[in-house]
Amino acid sequence: MTDKVHLGHRARKRFGQNFLNDAGIIDKIVTAIDPKPGENLVEIGPGLGAITEPVADLSEQLTVVELDKDLAERLIHHPFLGPKLTVHQGDAMKFDFASLITDERKLKIFGNLPYNVSTPLLFHLFEFCDHVEHMHFMLQKEVVKRMVASPNSKAYGRLSVMTQYYCHAMPVIEVPPECFKPAPKVDSAVIRLMPKAPEQRTAKSVKLLNTVCLEAFNQRRKTIRNSLSNLLTAEEIEGLGLDLKLRAENLSLDTFIKIANWIYDNKQ
Repeated sequence: MTDKVHLGHRARKRFGQNFLNDAGIIDKIVTAIDPKPGENLVEIGPGLGAITEPVADLSEQLTVVELDKDLAERLIHHPFLGPKLTVHQGDAMKFDFASLITDERKLKIFGNLPYNVSTPLLFHLFEFCDHVEHMHFMLQKEVVKRMVASPNSKAYGRLSVMTQYYCHAMPVIEVPPECFKPAPKVDSAVIRLMPKAPEQRTAKSVKLLNTVCLEAFNQRRKTIRNSLSNLLTAEEIEGLGLDLKLRAENLSLDTFIKIANWIYDNKQ
């Protein structure tokens, strides 16, 4: 494996590292995050501190979760950032973000998420939505498109349904490859996620909702009569008021919740 050198640190492919270095884009991201002193700010994958520095400058205190031991050490011993940071060296996918709640202050989470683990990491973060005020993430542009997609579009899928179940999702800014070192082979974008209130999340079992989405979109070209056959008979689907000829991409979030709740009530 050939590593690219950037500012004395090698960008490690296994960590999906691409370091943001465009001042204009950085400024727009920090403006979107809108950090203030006293807030419970958390950055995932701070890397070389491109976003960390301006956020710490505005907030005075910041928690970061960094997988790369070398980068974590750099941040701990950084002359400007070190005193302002609480550094957790480890895997964000295994991190208990609820442990960072203090004085009932909700989390403001942000980061440049590694593209190779972005979807499972997002699903992990959704579990902590009740503790989060908002989240801002740099992701592959195609992932952002899928997160905000509406029914009846090719981009609409399980990630769309589950993201929109937990959060209001809004694209913030598109980021071309040349804004990074090394430049990735894909376009990027920043998304804002505003968690919905608990009473807006009406699935009786989120696990079951996810299962329905997995079954439906696993064979997305098939009609729901076939793609949901492991969960529902044709008669049961029609009993829910649904046309057997519909495909998964035709079903709204509310419809997926309706299906999952019916299965929970009648087949558990």
